[in-house]
Amino acid sequence: MAANPKVIYMDNNATTRVAPEVVEAMMPYLTEAYGNPSSMHTFGGVVGQAIKEARGKVAALLGADPGEIVFTSCGTESDSTAILSAIRTYPEKRHIITTRVEHPAVKNLCETLETATGHKYRVTKLKVDAEGMLDMQEYEAALTEDTAIVSVMWANNETGVIFPVEEMARMARQRGILFHTDAVQAVGKIPIDLKNLDIDFLSCSGHKLHAPKGVGILYVKRGTLFVPFMVGGHQEHGRRGGTENVASIVALGRACELAMEKMDEENSRVKKLRDRLEEALLTSIPKSMLNGHKTLRLPNTANISFEYVEGEAILLHMNQHGICASSGSACTSGSLEPSHVLRAMGVPFTAAHGSIRFSLSIYNTEEEVDLVIAKMPTIIANLRKLSPFWKG
Repeated sequence: MAANPKVIYMDNNATTRVAPEVVEAMMPYLTEAYGNPSSMHTFGGVVGQAIKEARGKVAALLGADPGEIVFTSCGTESDSTAILSAIRTYPEKRHIITTRVEHPAVKNLCETLETATGHKYRVTKLKVDAEGMLDMQEYEAALTEDTAIVSVMWANNETGVIFPVEEMARMARQRGILFHTDAVQAVGKIPIDLKNLDIDFLSCSGHKLHAPKGVGILYVKRGTLFVPFMVGGHQEHGRRGGTENVASIVALGRACELAMEKMDEENSRVKKLRDRLEEALLTSIPKSMLNGHKTLRLPNTANISFEYVEGEAILLHMNQHGICASSGSACTSGSLEPSHVLRAMGVPFTAAHGSIRFSLSIYNTEEEVDLVIAKMPTIIANLRKLSPFWKG
């Protein structure tokens, strides 16, 4: 069941329901075990032990060593920490490689560095094709001795398209270049085994895998030179100052345990629900199109464009039926421009504005999918009647 039986929640790439098991795990650290983990007394030591155990659970999901896990406040902080650490470690290098479809957490930071006063950075933004895939030849050609870091997301937040970060990291390592991946959407949905990869930094956010908002992690591969972003006390072995968000760290550890247990379900039952929803909408609604590669996608994500209608209007009508999803268009933030991801993919203007992202989770049911399948054709048909561009 959904958290609210009146709501059909298919916006899990935006945020997820906090799992009941996660709430149960974190509650004692909000009420009874409230000590400071840095304190020398036993009361604080119990809390410190809880953080240690959570670190081990996160590491297990990622195939990492617990000592490589740094707890942060969110994925954005982790992204910034990784990129800024790299350019501070190698100040003589003035080049960054990323993609045109990154999350704003990486995109906006790179653009800021590109336009900063003083010593500006040269940023290469790799193109994507119509399916949202990268050109590996363009990537290889972009790698130079001046490149400080490559930052490429593991899976796109709008389309779910999965990038070949394992190969990209290997190519960067061969040239002595640091590699960071924003894996916020990938962690918990697809298997990750960092001990066998050449990834130096990886970002993850708790609220994308059924933990609370306000906690994330940065993986720092053992031996990687690192400059802290949050400078303060000795917390996180001196890699991130500030008293730890203990309850949320414990929650993230429990969420990672659950993600390991549910990984097969995510890639079987949830994927089947996604596929059924996707196929039904593309079949029943004319002038609709899938955005992103057909198979190289996260198992829970479908981004579909409905031509000649506005995404904001679609969402408003869906909301009247208790259906929650996201628009691929930035019109909901007051802009008439469609998503930068869909623009980079060359999605036609008439379709990009009418894109809807459905992102499912283990809490979605067949009954919910059936209701969305039943409601969407009427919603789109009614809106097209109002469109001066629709000729159907």
